[in-house]
Amino acid sequence: MGLVAENGLEFYEVLPYQHMKIDPWVEQHVIPILNKEPVHKHLFQEKLKDYLLQFSKIVIVADWPEDIQHFCAVLITGPGMRIPTPKMTFVMDPNLPDTSRYSKIPHNALEDARALLGKV
Repeated sequence: MGLVAENGLEFYEVLPYQHMKIDPWVEQHVIPILNKEPVHKHLFQEKLKDYLLQFSKIVIVADWPEDIQHFCAVLITGPGMRIPTPKMTFVMDPNLPDTSRYSKIPHNALEDARALLGKV
């Protein structure tokens, strides 16, 4: 997961994937360019919580619906439990620039987030 704030603060972490069924496209285009070792889900969530709580409100902008789905899924820590977050708004904008053309490393979550924010 890669997040880039307008003020330049960044979050980039990778969840374990070795024992999951991985879509062939993801296996070919995403896994080879993660450029980061996976961390346990609990540590991932702690780091994400620390990142998110730096802000009073957040707008999560994505160019693909599953990006928002994956983001929301990692907020859940257990049945009826989640990490604390500031107020959040979600925007799924299919008209954002094509990150495969503008990202320094297409399909790397952090580089794609930078591209979507115009950091390239």
